[in-house]
Amino acid sequence: MELKQLYQHRRIPNLKIPLFYGIWIALGIIAWNSSHWVLTWLCYLGMGYIQMGIVTFMHDCTHSTLFKARWKNWAFGIFAMIPLIISFTSFKEDHLIHHRYNRTSKDPDAFTMGKRGVGDFILFYAYATVGVFLTAIQFTLIFPLKVLRGKKALVHWGEIALHIVVMWAVFDWAASQGIANQLFSVWFWPLIFFGFFNSMRFIAEHYGCPWDAGTLAGTRTIISNPLNSFFWNNINYHTGHHAYPGVPWYNLQKLHALLLPELEQVGALIDRSYFAIFIHALWHGPETVATTKSRNSSSSKVLH
Repeated sequence: MELKQLYQHRRIPNLKIPLFYGIWIALGIIAWNSSHWVLTWLCYLGMGYIQMGIVTFMHDCTHSTLFKARWKNWAFGIFAMIPLIISFTSFKEDHLIHHRYNRTSKDPDAFTMGKRGVGDFILFYAYATVGVFLTAIQFTLIFPLKVLRGKKALVHWGEIALHIVVMWAVFDWAASQGIANQLFSVWFWPLIFFGFFNSMRFIAEHYGCPWDAGTLAGTRTIISNPLNSFFWNNINYHTGHHAYPGVPWYNLQKLHALLLPELEQVGALIDRSYFAIFIHALWHGPETVATTKSRNSSSSKVLH
């Protein structure tokens, strides 16, 4: 298969979008009506996991690959971010800079790299445990104020205003019906679980990869398992995505197979488990340039 074929858009795979929203809503309804705390919290966990999948659809929108029409990518990206109260514009700009400067001093997402000072440890473990709050602050205030200007800044603050209006209207209605507490629970607790899954995914994608060594060496692919690949839309085939971000999510496994000889040649990291890399990262803590000079960590190797 030629690389150019992998850029072709198909409509059928995106039928997963309404499926995921359907599962997310169904789990919310079950949690809402559940009288047993175990079932309720399992539903919250499942909602957070599915929300991670929905966010990977949004991620494709930052590269205008979820839909052919650019405006559809913007529309879905903004819509998908409403429950997270995060600006799609801010995330998109940050993410594209991350792609351009991956694992260098200009990478805005390289906060796991530092001098292993007290602040580095606090930031690293705070993100690993309660990353959803830090992510909200980063993309709502810190990054926009530092980077966004002109039209992009206006669009960002317009999105934030939209989120405020929507949340106010929904919770005002819920309060009038006497169900504000239930609505808050079914919205807030899944976000906490989503934040954990997002932190685990984010850290695993680049932690321990060589510093300033190029796209292939600076990114990790995680084979994971077919179920996780399905629900997280192949985001685990991350090295191929960084090399060719214009390839839609449903072609990333084929792209990985096509790139495998080159990945092996450069010693790109390919692992089997998000959880294993995450635990390894938690054990070793923040990175320094010195800790990434070797091609991989003791828990990582190229799988054949």
